[in-house]
Amino acid sequence: MKGIRGKRVVVTGASAGIGEACARRLAVEGAHLVLWARRLEALDRLADTLESEHGTNVHVAAVDVRDRDAVNDAARSIIDAGNVPDVLVNNAGLARGFTRLHEGDPVDWDEMIDTNIKGLLNVSRAFLPAMVERGSGHIINIGSTAGHLAYPKGNVYASTKFAVKALTEGMSLDLVDTPVRVSSVDPGFVETEFSVVRFRGDEKRAKQVYTGFRPLSGDDVAEAICWVMAQPEHVTVADLVITPTAQRNVYVVNRNG
Repeated sequence: MKGIRGKRVVVTGASAGIGEACARRLAVEGAHLVLWARRLEALDRLADTLESEHGTNVHVAAVDVRDRDAVNDAARSIIDAGNVPDVLVNNAGLARGFTRLHEGDPVDWDEMIDTNIKGLLNVSRAFLPAMVERGSGHIINIGSTAGHLAYPKGNVYASTKFAVKALTEGMSLDLVDTPVRVSSVDPGFVETEFSVVRFRGDEKRAKQVYTGFRPLSGDDVAEAICWVMAQPEHVTVADLVITPTAQRNVYVVNRNG
């Protein structure tokens, strides 16, 4: 895919799911990678694989995007080394719980808000000034169809993804007098560890989320992310919504396939 080889790309939440798939696809395309996640062992294993299979230059760091000081320190080390990223993929995010609002756990709310909203803000704020100063860059935020339409018992998660949509639009407006691009890729049902995390390790319940139809894979979404990234610099894909064919909005799904 033209337009990716040689680019420096930071991917958050890269230890599993969409983030890992994105890292694998970018390695095939010849990008230089910086991979962040909380699970350093998983990142180390991934980096070893990508370097041995593709000769890719991979740097990893254990960074929790909720920790602003840690984000700033990790970003500063990259920028000070003269490696301002060409692309930042704000992928880190999660859902916790699946309850009606009045029955929800505020601890779950805080984790989603701190990761999905504040985490995206922390990382974007850490890298954007250097991109603006250099005069080039691309932010790709991973949203969700839940950021376009809420669904029952998805109240706070959907709210965080509506916020991602608003932040993507607001960020793009604020950068209008710069060449820095801002995009969003918004997947529907993707079978990763997303539902396992939401249901706190209940794999049987998580599996039921995807029964009766073929969901997207992390690789499907990674392909979309790379396509957005590969567009020439005068082209911005502002928002790309990608769903399984069986899914027609955030909760209308044909499960009889």
